[in-house]
Amino acid sequence: MLPAFSLVIPAFNEAQRIGQTLAEVLDWLHRNSAGSELIVVDDGSTDATSDVVRQVFADSGAIATRLIQQTVNHGKGAAVRMGLQAATRPVALFSDADLSTPIEETPKLLEPIFAGDLDVAFGSRALDRKLIGNRQAWHREQAGRVFNLLVRLATGLPFWDTQCGFKAFRMEAFRPSLEQATSDGFSFDVELLFLAHRAGLRMREIPVRWNHCDGSKVHMVADSLHMLQEIIALRRRS
Repeated sequence: MLPAFSLVIPAFNEAQRIGQTLAEVLDWLHRNSAGSELIVVDDGSTDATSDVVRQVFADSGAIATRLIQQTVNHGKGAAVRMGLQAATRPVALFSDADLSTPIEETPKLLEPIFAGDLDVAFGSRALDRKLIGNRQAWHREQAGRVFNLLVRLATGLPFWDTQCGFKAFRMEAFRPSLEQATSDGFSFDVELLFLAHRAGLRMREIPVRWNHCDGSKVHMVADSLHMLQEIIALRRRS
């Protein structure tokens, strides 16, 4: 069994799949970390996301659950920050709502944090591509590689995949960095890692299983350009 931790899932218009996601997560938590809490942040959904979450949470058993509902869409970064700030357990992990990284990969990130070896552990698709099951379209995969190379050049971060939506933090060490974060958009991953790295936290990029899921909210060209602009601005501010 894993010690108790906080699991944060940001959600925006996820009514079609959030029910299955939460059912899988709750089942896994009951079997592997019964003292944990599950926090869903509904970032201003215009569909029935919150209704589905409430329905599933009504029968969550021993797992502590919480729904944070925003009336306006602020962006994934804002939703993740809000969930992490609300976390009450010593370690918090956020996961994408599509479970593109299976919940069974959680111990890979949490065990070195609970062992006292790391402050930040985050999933990577780049370190062992044999772990990738369903791949993205070729052009999206290549664009992702280019993006991460540009991130390395712009920020000095020594990591090969900053965008995998599966990251864990020892909150006592990470909260000062979290409080400095301001990015509401998809560049928030880079900002969190950049701030933690600048603070001297112990960090590790860990290969995880990953599967592409349809329904990505990222528009490849426009959002990538916007993310790069935000990252360049981040570096200038630092």
